[in-house]
Amino acid sequence: MIRATYRRVATAFLLITFGITLAAPAVSAPAVREPVRARSAMVASQHELASKIGVEVMRRGGNAVDAAIAVGIALAVVYPEAGNIGGGGFMLIRFKDGKTHAIDYREMAPAAAHRDIFVDKDGNVIRGEGGSTIGYRASGVPGTIAGFEMALAKFGSGKLKWKDLIEPSIPLARDGYVLTNRLASLLEGYKEHLSKYPDSNRIFLNNGKYFKEGDVFKQPELAMTLKRIAEKGPREFYEGETAKLIASDMRANNGLITLEDLKNYKAKERTPIRGTYRGHEIISMPPPSSGGIVMLQVLNILEEWDIASMGHNSAAKYHLFTEASRRAFADRAEYMADPDFADVPAAGLVSKSYAASRRKGIEPKKASSSREVKFGEVSISEGQDTTHYTVVDPAGNVVSNTYTINDLYGSRVTIKGTGILMNDEMDDFAARPGIPNLFGLVQGERNKVEGGKRPLSSMTPTIVLRKDGSVWFAVGARGGPRIISAVMQTVINVIDHGMNIQQAIDAPRIHHQWLPDEIFHEPYGLSPDTMAIMRGFGHKFADRPGNIASVTGIMIGNDGVRYGAIDSRSDGAAIGY
Repeated sequence: MIRATYRRVATAFLLITFGITLAAPAVSAPAVREPVRARSAMVASQHELASKIGVEVMRRGGNAVDAAIAVGIALAVVYPEAGNIGGGGFMLIRFKDGKTHAIDYREMAPAAAHRDIFVDKDGNVIRGEGGSTIGYRASGVPGTIAGFEMALAKFGSGKLKWKDLIEPSIPLARDGYVLTNRLASLLEGYKEHLSKYPDSNRIFLNNGKYFKEGDVFKQPELAMTLKRIAEKGPREFYEGETAKLIASDMRANNGLITLEDLKNYKAKERTPIRGTYRGHEIISMPPPSSGGIVMLQVLNILEEWDIASMGHNSAAKYHLFTEASRRAFADRAEYMADPDFADVPAAGLVSKSYAASRRKGIEPKKASSSREVKFGEVSISEGQDTTHYTVVDPAGNVVSNTYTINDLYGSRVTIKGTGILMNDEMDDFAARPGIPNLFGLVQGERNKVEGGKRPLSSMTPTIVLRKDGSVWFAVGARGGPRIISAVMQTVINVIDHGMNIQQAIDAPRIHHQWLPDEIFHEPYGLSPDTMAIMRGFGHKFADRPGNIASVTGIMIGNDGVRYGAIDSRSDGAAIGY
């Protein structure tokens, strides 16, 4: 086994090496780290133990889909702030023969939810308990187990059973694993809200004694839940004892999810969204994920300019990227939602002709005002906290999977007797259209709360092909709406700047989401003169810099070698053989 466990590289050290002015020549990021090499198979995830489990599944004859399911279950144990069985997500699959599939297992609003459920009698958005971000009412019906069930039934190898994919994670929950400093510190950092809910306080905060680096973290209730699901099958989560425990705890605490909601949940297979950038086909998720459409919109707009000649970290490039993002996110707010509830003009939004119309308003050295940039005119007719992991199996099949419970530790609610940490995905609806959500995103009427509806998402699992149609690399990210920007810039770094997958992921990046009208940037990611030039164009920067998401990815070389990469901004491991 080829294994790499990277120590976390200080972001400041990594990013300070990039400082390019407007006139700088094109450069590639220095190879601070090299990607992990393997000849046969690779898993890149946010935790070494989860990656190991995925690799072992493939050694036993499982394919990339089998491994992805096992990794997802393992992350629910070892990466509790985002890995989950109490949330949902999207799985993008491309088989060696070129067939591509997209599974939507996004959370769903309970039947009792309605447009004004998160506003008070005066029309103000409810904050805190009873709102869309914290507590029992913040959770949508989880889709992870149903999504994995569909993936295994339709696309698994047939060599391994459901039980085989769940069982490796049970000892991790029952017997525990050693906490890193990052996870121990993060748990204590969220004590304000986790402490409000008895099971969350007991399990994750050690009843107020708090865990320290090196402690063994055990989750016996979660182990029992996984054992039930392994032995009785995935429907146990939605119709068995686990479902009854979820519904009972919800009922006792004014939650929305009922036993009927759980029974009615279904994962859905959707048609992947496709586009091209400089001759390379790009495949991503359709609505209710907004990531694929926004990414393709931005890339379509940028395609007119020679981005490579501008330099990776130049003011010229970042100005154009910001302007393109500003317009794509404005369209996101107006047009995107669950396609089962609203007409989403996906084909129109990702068309080259529409990109040309949106490009016309961009001036080369002058920032637009988001107050003046509105959504574009596009035809409705045909003419879409978090963790990501990527898997490539020996046959060359690829899975790019992003799933979430939204904010770190979701709603902060752990269902009594189950160890299941629930999502706060109801905040991804427009609690009140036009009012920013947890991530500052302004969303429109199409994404209003409705029972049975799936909230709009920023998850962007993506697969990029070579010009000959073979898989080149697959990426995805965690980090709210910043996911989209991180994935886009990783794609640009590879295609325009010639970086390898590790360089492309580690390189500094920015983010602009239309509103608020400011550029989010990373510490030391931009040189002072680059920022000065952009301010001269009229751009505003956020007061406090911070990391722009966290990416994982795998690249397949021309010789078939797998190259796995984990973002220096987070923990994780790429492991292969």
